[in-house]
Amino acid sequence: MTDSSASSASPADDGGVALASPRGRWVLACAVLASGMALLDGTVVNVALPTLGRDLDASISALQWVVNAYMLTLSALLLLGGALGDRIGRRRTLVIGVVWFALASALCGLAQDAGTLIAARALQGVGGALLTPGSLALVRSSFRADDQAKAVGAWSGLGGVAGAVGPFLGGWLIDGPGWRWIFLINIPLAAVVLLAARHVPESRDEHAAAQRFDVPGAVLAALFLAGVSFALIGASGDSTAAAVLPGVGGLLAGAAFLAVERRRRDPMLPLGLFRSGLFSAANVMTLCLYAAIGGILFLLPVQLQTTLGYDALEAGTATLPITVLMLLLSASAGDLARRVGPRLPLTLGPLIAAAGVLLMLRIGPGSSYAADVLPAVVVLGVGMSVFVAPLTATVLASVDASRAGLASGVNNTAARIAQLLVVAALPLAVGLSGTAYADPDALDTAFGKAAWGCAGLFALAALAAAAFIRPRPDDWHAEAGNEPHCKANVAVSAPPLEPGVCGREGHEDGRRSG
Repeated sequence: MTDSSASSASPADDGGVALASPRGRWVLACAVLASGMALLDGTVVNVALPTLGRDLDASISALQWVVNAYMLTLSALLLLGGALGDRIGRRRTLVIGVVWFALASALCGLAQDAGTLIAARALQGVGGALLTPGSLALVRSSFRADDQAKAVGAWSGLGGVAGAVGPFLGGWLIDGPGWRWIFLINIPLAAVVLLAARHVPESRDEHAAAQRFDVPGAVLAALFLAGVSFALIGASGDSTAAAVLPGVGGLLAGAAFLAVERRRRDPMLPLGLFRSGLFSAANVMTLCLYAAIGGILFLLPVQLQTTLGYDALEAGTATLPITVLMLLLSASAGDLARRVGPRLPLTLGPLIAAAGVLLMLRIGPGSSYAADVLPAVVVLGVGMSVFVAPLTATVLASVDASRAGLASGVNNTAARIAQLLVVAALPLAVGLSGTAYADPDALDTAFGKAAWGCAGLFALAALAAAAFIRPRPDDWHAEAGNEPHCKANVAVSAPPLEPGVCGREGHEDGRRSG
């Protein structure tokens, strides 16, 4: 594919693309479908876990790695992916990521054993780290200034539709053509994205060329996450002693990562950000909230299929109210938070979510969807709708505008790390090992323990908000005004997928320092 735009300037600098033009529609289609590829896998892989376990004769630890191999490489490389787009071109990086993601998806779909699938999922995460920061970045850099807010809103809304369709499509594929098609479907999607990308103007950051990639930081971060994940997953298996070495190695890598980041002139994670007490508190909340979300949504589809006898389509659509509520309520919740400040929604929202998770204690043998499952997911969805947008806006308000993009990227990475670690730790914490996930009685007991633990994490986040979230009113109004709509298409995943592209020039500047 040839580069149709040799200029290194952002299109926004010379007028940009009009949203209503044919080229503008191609740009929007490219961005939405690219993010939709990653979103689709995120919404259906958990639903496919029981089927994967049966077809591949996989233990619970293997299923944990099916989820975590992807999250590990994505979390470790996400910030580098954004920096690469700034340097070599955002369209080019997205195209590379889409091709990589599609090839890795093909390997996932062709896998004949759990080990091959896990390796392919790790490769898929590398592709995700390249395409994920690029989708909304294309919108931010391609459209003219007058159209950018509408373009971001359209990207968010269409992404939300993709999130809502995902459970239907994923469940139908699993029950129909088979689980392999939840990965193979990415191939035709990638072809359409590449076709649309031919019409997307290139953009890059000229200042980024003067900065070096923090490769040592990325490697050490990956070793830390891998070591801790190996230790937690291994400890839930038959050989607890084998988990000690990777655990120690992971902790040493984590210590080395902090030392490297402290000394580098251009670190992947500038530790100075954490001098802001508000930023630190918001990220502690992020870890708690997204660990709770990741934990309950990891086991809920398995509980519905193993204990209640749902098929994959029924299990996939059971949580659809969460996405719908996020689409309907996030903007209103953001408006409310701007009027009353973030402390109230960041305290009340997690408590509502905790109540929804505790209602899931009613989900067990003989439960009905209308009386037991639906009320729980509705209450959880309301709670998430209350806290998700204010949380990200608080993160952005806690730092200077020039570093808001970097802060958003760090917060997004924190959310993904939380989900990675909770999937590794949860089976160990609730006593689920081997193939016990296929035993309705054992799984039901473990799910009840998990519900209490996840509710506790939500409550801990609420306590942190009540104690520490006190941003200055001027900061809140200055930074929060453009954010709520950026959340819709990641309702049950993580904070904004793109480091620093939600609505302010300062965000783009912030990405340069990353």
